[in-house]
Amino acid sequence: MEQETRELRRVGLKVTHPRMRILQIFDEEEGNHLTAEDVYKKLLAHQEDIGLATVYRVLTQFEAAGIVVKHNFEGGQAVYELDRGKHHDHMIDVDSGKVIEFVSEEIERLQHEIAARHGYVIEDHSLVLYVRPRQRSGKG
Repeated sequence: MEQETRELRRVGLKVTHPRMRILQIFDEEEGNHLTAEDVYKKLLAHQEDIGLATVYRVLTQFEAAGIVVKHNFEGGQAVYELDRGKHHDHMIDVDSGKVIEFVSEEIERLQHEIAARHGYVIEDHSLVLYVRPRQRSGKG
């Protein structure tokens, strides 16, 4: 609870019950990408009296403050994750909608080489791969 309080104060947000609870949910679900509705359902499961509109408002504030990152993956709802400052890329399972995070130094290096070859320096980027599980043959 102390860490959440410090984080909110660090970015200039007042420490309120809805902000604390929503931040706690993201801490508990670290590594997972949550929709506003996912957060709302988790609040309901804990008998919290925090409405969906409040969840959206707090997530917008958190995004503006750099606490969460919002992703609008193709064909799906916006999802949020804690911004812990570590770059990573994403794969989206097109069948299940599951979001998989990965880090590849080789891909990062190649992107920088390609940008340099064209006379550019990368300021920021986002890589999203849309994937489907391989079809497995019946043979072991």
